[in-house]
Amino acid sequence: MGRNRFNKKTLTQPKSNMEIQHNKLRWNLIIILIAGLIFSSLIFTNSLVKELSVEERKKIELWAEGMKQLSNIDNSNKDITFIFEVIQNNTTVPVILTDEKDSILSYRNFSFPKNDSHKNVETILNKMRNSHEPILVTLLDGKKNYIYYKDSTTLVRLTYYPYILISIIIVFLIITYFAFSQARKAEQNRIWIGLAKETAHQLGTPTSSLLACLDILKEGTHNQAIAIELEKDIFRLEKIADRFSKIGSIPSLEQKNIIEIINVSTDYLKSRVSNRIKFTRLYDEKDSLFIPINAILIEWVIENIVRNAVDAIHGDGEIIFSIHDHIQVVYVDISDNGKGIPKSKYKKIFEPGYTTKSRGWGLGLTLSKRIIEEYHNGKIFINYSEINKGTSFRIVLPKNN
Repeated sequence: MGRNRFNKKTLTQPKSNMEIQHNKLRWNLIIILIAGLIFSSLIFTNSLVKELSVEERKKIELWAEGMKQLSNIDNSNKDITFIFEVIQNNTTVPVILTDEKDSILSYRNFSFPKNDSHKNVETILNKMRNSHEPILVTLLDGKKNYIYYKDSTTLVRLTYYPYILISIIIVFLIITYFAFSQARKAEQNRIWIGLAKETAHQLGTPTSSLLACLDILKEGTHNQAIAIELEKDIFRLEKIADRFSKIGSIPSLEQKNIIEIINVSTDYLKSRVSNRIKFTRLYDEKDSLFIPINAILIEWVIENIVRNAVDAIHGDGEIIFSIHDHIQVVYVDISDNGKGIPKSKYKKIFEPGYTTKSRGWGLGLTLSKRIIEEYHNGKIFINYSEINKGTSFRIVLPKNN
C-alpha cells in the first residue's frame, strides 16, 4: 500500500494564489522600474538636446556677427585673424546665407554632388525656414542678409537616440518574454508528461490485480453478472491508462468513423450520469464519416466536455450532439442548457488550473485543447454561451492531416 501512495511533495496542486500574486507583483515592479528608467532617460536626453540646441544657436549668432564684422571692415590694415577664426570654426552646423530676396548667396557644411548642389540647397532651405528662426545680418551699406541653419548631425542623432534605445529595450523585452514563455511552457510540458506517464504506471498495478480477480469470478457460476460489470470497469481503467500514456508522445492518427466514436462515448457516459439529463443526437447514428483521428484521445475530449456540461446543469437538463460535414473539416458541436459561461472566461477556461469546482485541478479542458490543436491540428472553442441558458463547444477536425 505504501508504494502506491502519492508523494505530497512530488505531486502537488498548482501554485497557490498567494504565490501567483507574489510573482505578478514582482514582475509588475520590474516593469515599473524599467519604465521609470526609460522615462528618466527621455527627460534627461530631451533636456540635453534643448541645451545643445541653444548652444548651436549661440554659435551661429557668433558666426553671423563674424560675417557682419568681416563685411563692414573698411580698413585693410585691420587684423581680421580672429574674425576668420570665428567663421572657420563652424564645421558642424549646416548654414545657408541669403540676401533680402532670399536668394542663396553661399552655404557651408553640406556635401552634395556638384551638378545637383543648388537644387538640393533650395530644398533644404525650404525646410530650414520652418525649423529655426533666421538670424538677421545688417551690413554697413544697410543691406540685409539672413542666415538659416539646421541642427547638426550630432544633435539630430542625440535627438533620436532615446527612441532608438527604447526600441532596442522593447525588442529585448519581447525576446526575453518569448524565451521565458517558451521555457515555462517546456517546463509545464515536462511536468504534464511526467504526471501522465506516472498516472499510467500507477494504474497498471491495480488493473493487473483486478484482471486476476476477474478470472476467479468467471470460474464461479453465481458471479457472472458481477464479472461482466467488473470487466467493463477494468476495460475502462485500461483505456484511461492508455490515454495518459499517449500524453507527450506523437499519437498515431487512423481513419476512424467519428460518428461511431461519439455514439460509443455518449452511450458510456449516459449510463453514468443522472437520468434527469437527456442526451440528444442531431445526426444519423447509423451514418459513417471517416476522418484521421486517434479514437482514444477523441473519446477523452468528448468525456471532458460532457462532464463539464453535466456540472453546469442543475436538475433537469439536456446535452445535444451534432455533427456537420464540411468540405475540408468536420464540426462536432456539444451543447447544454446549463448555467453558461461569461464571455470574459471563454479563453480562460482552457488555461491550466482554472476551475470553478471546489475539488479539481482544472486540467480537463486544457488537455482537450492540447489533444485537438496539437495532436489533430484542429480547433476547440466556445461557439456560443449565454448565462442561465447554456453553452455550446465546437470541435473542428480536419478531414486531411
